[in-house]
Amino acid sequence: MSSRNIFDPYVRLFAVPGSRAFALAGWVGRLHAPMLGLGAVLLVEEASGSYGLAGAVSGTLALSFAVAGPQWARAMDRRGQGVVLQVAMAALLLTGVAFTLAVQVGTPRWSWFLLAALTGASAPNVGSMVRARWAAALDPQGRQTAFAFEAVADELVFVLGPVLVTLLATLIAPPVGFLTGIALAVSGGLALAVQRATEPPLHPRETSPSGRRRSVLTPALLVVSLTYLAVGTLFGAIDVVVIGFADAEGAKALSGLVLAVFAGGSLIAGLVYGLVRPPGTLAARFVVTAVVIALAAQLLWTVGSLASLVVCGFLAGLTIAPVLVSGTSLVESRVGRGVLTESLAWTITGLTLGVTVGSALAGAAVDRWGAGDAFAVPALAAAAAGVLALLGAPLLRERTGTAAQAPIDATAPVDAPPPVEQSALG
Repeated sequence: MSSRNIFDPYVRLFAVPGSRAFALAGWVGRLHAPMLGLGAVLLVEEASGSYGLAGAVSGTLALSFAVAGPQWARAMDRRGQGVVLQVAMAALLLTGVAFTLAVQVGTPRWSWFLLAALTGASAPNVGSMVRARWAAALDPQGRQTAFAFEAVADELVFVLGPVLVTLLATLIAPPVGFLTGIALAVSGGLALAVQRATEPPLHPRETSPSGRRRSVLTPALLVVSLTYLAVGTLFGAIDVVVIGFADAEGAKALSGLVLAVFAGGSLIAGLVYGLVRPPGTLAARFVVTAVVIALAAQLLWTVGSLASLVVCGFLAGLTIAPVLVSGTSLVESRVGRGVLTESLAWTITGLTLGVTVGSALAGAAVDRWGAGDAFAVPALAAAAAGVLALLGAPLLRERTGTAAQAPIDATAPVDAPPPVEQSALG
């Protein structure tokens, strides 16, 4: 098979009018994801000398992002992405600059937590917005390719973001790394805001709040979000532990490069996953990929040097994109169009809540045990992800909702055509 035929799914993806522009803007708008959390660690640790405090402040930023993300998404489903994004970006710029100044000037530390929380709460989840645009424009098979591409885009963010923020923070000054993340978030968000033609259709407020809750909180969303909570704990812990480990090895400036290796493995896996049609149902794929990431992350127990960390990180990274793509695809298949952005935002909330927990636990572990032993935190978090997916598997076999709430039958193989009464939603 020629390379042209192999990559035809991606070629067809970007034949969608406006897709290149919103995909690029969305990618730039996501670069802040690793930069703000990691940048906050570097900024606060430099000012305080404590990884525990740095992890707690960074976790606070991630926690507020997790809580606010679905609220921004709900507003976008009702009022449109463009209008809401403009408000959010103005708030993010003000709060991000204020947080940086507070740490640099040395204001009371409670104010660091407050401003970190406000900064995180001002950042809507750009990834869920872009995925909602893809979902509005594509059929079910196209969505799988699009979600795989978005997983690759996410991983490219996590390849470049950590390297960029650590280089800026260590070679120039810690505030430069964090503020660059703010600038990229605002510029990408505003660029996406002006692209009104590709926005998903608006869905006015439902008359029954309980009906809306039922359409959002499907069993699939709950299982995926809880599993993502553990996966996010892995992510948050890795950020802090790798920085601490590289610092202990006398090569702190290389920590971003080591983190990029994790994301590089995931990027490769995501590209491949978007081109193939794995066997089984969406639910089965999600459970299997969660178990695989749980097993692969146990390699972290063997880390004894930066070289071994790079190898283990790359191998573990190969398992990241598949579980993220399969979980997103499963959730998307079980919810209605009117709550899609919000539902996808809840999955990211699971991840970012995990990042909060992981950052705090790993920071305390590095301070108390040392960076080498602190690899226990991400390894155990990954194991928990596999266990949660296995425990939730029976719920994933349930048929939930009506055709209006579940536009694709997630218990059917992706190769199967959607039911006739649901095809109009695709």
